[in-house]
Amino acid sequence: MDNDTNKQTDRGGPVANWTFDEGRGDRATDVASGRSDEVFYALRQGRFGEPSEPQWRPGVCGGALLFDGYSTWIARAAEEAPVLGDALTISAWVAPRSYEWGADGRLSSIVNQHNREVAEGYAFGMFRHGTWSLQLGIGGQWHEIWCRHLPLEKGKWSHIVATFDRTEAMMKLYLNGEQVAEQSTPADTPISICSGELLIGKNNQATVLAEAFRHNMFDGLMDDVGIYDRALSADEVRHVYQDALRPHGGIAPIIPLADIRLERAPLLSDRHRPQYHASPPVHWMNEPHAPIYFEGLYHLFYQHNPQGPYWAQIHWGHWVSEDMVHWRDLPIALAPERGAVDPDGVWSGSAAYDEFGVPALFFTAGDDSAKPNQRVGLARSRFREDRDADLTNWVKHPTPLIVQEEGQGMFGDFRDPFVWKDGDTWFLLIGSGTDGQGGSVLAYTSGNMIDWEYQGPFYVSDPSKYPHLGNMWELPVLLPLGKDANDREKHVFLISPLGPGADVEVYYWIGEFDRERVRFVPDHEEPQLIDVGDFHFTGPSGMVDPKTGRNIIFTIAQGERTPQLDYDSGWAHNAGLPVSIYLRPDGRLGVEPIRELESLRGKQLCSLRNETLEEANRVLAEVHGDMLEIRIEIEKSESEERIGLWVRQSPSREEETLIYYDRGNSELGVDREKTTLSEEERTRGVQSGTIDLLGEPLRLHVYLDRSMIEAYANGLKSLTTRAYPSRPDSLGLQLMGDNQMGIRSLEIWTMESILS
Repeated sequence: MDNDTNKQTDRGGPVANWTFDEGRGDRATDVASGRSDEVFYALRQGRFGEPSEPQWRPGVCGGALLFDGYSTWIARAAEEAPVLGDALTISAWVAPRSYEWGADGRLSSIVNQHNREVAEGYAFGMFRHGTWSLQLGIGGQWHEIWCRHLPLEKGKWSHIVATFDRTEAMMKLYLNGEQVAEQSTPADTPISICSGELLIGKNNQATVLAEAFRHNMFDGLMDDVGIYDRALSADEVRHVYQDALRPHGGIAPIIPLADIRLERAPLLSDRHRPQYHASPPVHWMNEPHAPIYFEGLYHLFYQHNPQGPYWAQIHWGHWVSEDMVHWRDLPIALAPERGAVDPDGVWSGSAAYDEFGVPALFFTAGDDSAKPNQRVGLARSRFREDRDADLTNWVKHPTPLIVQEEGQGMFGDFRDPFVWKDGDTWFLLIGSGTDGQGGSVLAYTSGNMIDWEYQGPFYVSDPSKYPHLGNMWELPVLLPLGKDANDREKHVFLISPLGPGADVEVYYWIGEFDRERVRFVPDHEEPQLIDVGDFHFTGPSGMVDPKTGRNIIFTIAQGERTPQLDYDSGWAHNAGLPVSIYLRPDGRLGVEPIRELESLRGKQLCSLRNETLEEANRVLAEVHGDMLEIRIEIEKSESEERIGLWVRQSPSREEETLIYYDRGNSELGVDREKTTLSEEERTRGVQSGTIDLLGEPLRLHVYLDRSMIEAYANGLKSLTTRAYPSRPDSLGLQLMGDNQMGIRSLEIWTMESILS
């Protein structure tokens, strides 16, 4: 039987067959026809770093190609593609890395040459949660056959085959050598020929996102993609499957994590990508959240799209660190799942210790089939079973903890739970709004972490006075500050506004937490800013560090680039540096970078004391860098002129960015009018805010990390911004001020990368 089958396969072998055995380069050879096809990949061009080849990996039948989920595909012109009308078979080994949401109901295509709208051609690919399908244009109608009950597993090899035969009038699907679905088609009717390209890894009619990006892309490994102009029999399909596994003892090889994980290496040379800020390996992140300390390790999660550098199919990425500085990548912690509370997204939340003292994650569970589609979900660590301090295994509670009801905030806007335990009570704050009254945070309490009781609005501001706070608040955080000078317990309450007219920053109030009423009572009605960098310090999360008692804030540093630049770069956004906030003796909020950042210091480039501006600039003329820590203290002066520091300055000053303090207006700001000569970058203009030094000399603490600039002034405010100079030699520094300005101290260190 095997010999007969082998002969049949030889007589009617594939008309196209990409084995992906090249192992390197940007071409994939179709061994059946001898043609060589281009492998598209965004990082091939090396726009901001060294060019990178598409990623080749070991496969089942030799080599495999790793598709990155947004920019990797293979194209063949229609006139060179096989003509498939009366019959076809498509065979492939695939190992998905992630699942797309399925924009416009279209497949993440494995192989396709189709036009669904006019019912032409064929499409074979994957859909939401690993379901998969063959779709054909036959007789002016679009026909689909699905395998929903046996989805393709992430990170594991599956052999999938789809067949069609005009004579038999049947479509069939096979998984790992066994038929799993069949469906009849119109009698004696061929596939309508499509004049489009044949594409592997990309949909012919992909949904456009933000101009540069396309949905409906395959993410993961492919090996041995074959196309036949006939329908293989069940025996032939089984033979192809078994023959591939013989070298592996009849079992599909296990894929090492290193072969399929998101890989940092191609981005390490990107001259704009920060090197000592926490970031995902590649692709998209927004806010980091749910910080928690457990068994000697800090855990921090983040909103992440593993499919590409754009917002969609949001997962929880995961980092771990011993010091909140040197972060290590861990596998994705939470992903959208079919049959769970979060089929459409795992959005922001927080972490707390459960009744056993083990971390639990509270998250916004996205379910578009429900109204509202935002609910509170829970995932518990399996630490007690696994004894894994990396906390890589989480089990979701089967039902939502809280479903918003009419009358509880602004219906439909209900996200970002912040949870903590005080005594025997768990408290939960969640972002929402109050219809007609602006943004709000809602409060809930529980005695067992599962059953929650609504306690009403935690705090509502006056939208007529503060319209910049929008009509919805996200990412609430409440942290204890200790006692003030009057021996009263104080807390800081942070929110991020959203909605029409909202200024998307991190605003806070200092005040008192009324535990009995579950209300916040502010000391000041007007909200304050932690950071004055305008949209670059957002998405707050926070924790009390059990090791030191400090309040630590984590944020996202927005990239501020165009979709095309994100596409070409392969990444979007990173975390800001961890910040310690505290109650100062004068009652104001103190803001400082955490002292653990000193562990990143390399060579000291400058150390001056009590020098003139002229002498300091003479020394600075020899100092260059884009990964630096800079500390400056400037003498008090009666002059009202601006003083400050130019960074990322080119030799002839075509490009430069000014961090300044305006004494007359008590203003901390950054002038980015000359930051870059590139017309594509969006980094322009002045960003600033008020800071009253109360007669103190100016103390600036500045961190440069490629495109990141963070400045801290006198422990009172921070300023976070971005700079993308077009010139690689924009690395200079220069102080600005009047000739009488005295420099009390100036210290500069190189900073080490945390990436590898």
